[in-house]
Amino acid sequence: MPAPRRFLAALPLLLIASAAAAHTDAEAGGFVSGLSHPVNGWDHVVAMVAVGLWGAFLGAPAIWLLPVVFPLVMALGGAAGVLGLPLPMIETGIALSGVVLGLLIAFAVRAPLWVAAVIVGVFAVFHGHAHGTELPEAANPLVYGVGFVIATGILHIIGIGFGFLAGSRPGRIAVRTLGVAIAAAGGAFLFGLA
Repeated sequence: MPAPRRFLAALPLLLIASAAAAHTDAEAGGFVSGLSHPVNGWDHVVAMVAVGLWGAFLGAPAIWLLPVVFPLVMALGGAAGVLGLPLPMIETGIALSGVVLGLLIAFAVRAPLWVAAVIVGVFAVFHGHAHGTELPEAANPLVYGVGFVIATGILHIIGIGFGFLAGSRPGRIAVRTLGVAIAAAGGAFLFGLA
């Protein structure tokens, strides 16, 4: 079975699997909290899946570069949040990430690589800062951050997996439709409907 089909066959297992945790977040030092936090907020899920999906749509080298840029810049935004550095309109920036990335996918926008990296990086700052300021007091920021970055990477991989669908005409339609759904979800967050 080709890799894209194996991934798509395994995807339902990834989506329904829950993290096994025998300890509270404080006892786990923040790793479990960091690992689970991105997948517990749909505003973050749609944006992180969109990064992988857009990267896959754009092809090499964006397929790997965008999912690397996002967590690296997100970690910097998280550090700024932990340090208490102010960033205005955080929730608006997070919601707009879904809207903008979804529309870029829906309209099949082929931005130059550096433009795509800047767009992804700007939104990563908002996502990282939000989680840095929401860091559980008992959590170790470094351990929490490692868990958070791993979960982000998994969401990017899921987006890339959906991007494999774009190899056929029906697949391209499905990917663009998913872009519309991501933009709609971002709009719902933006206007407080979700």
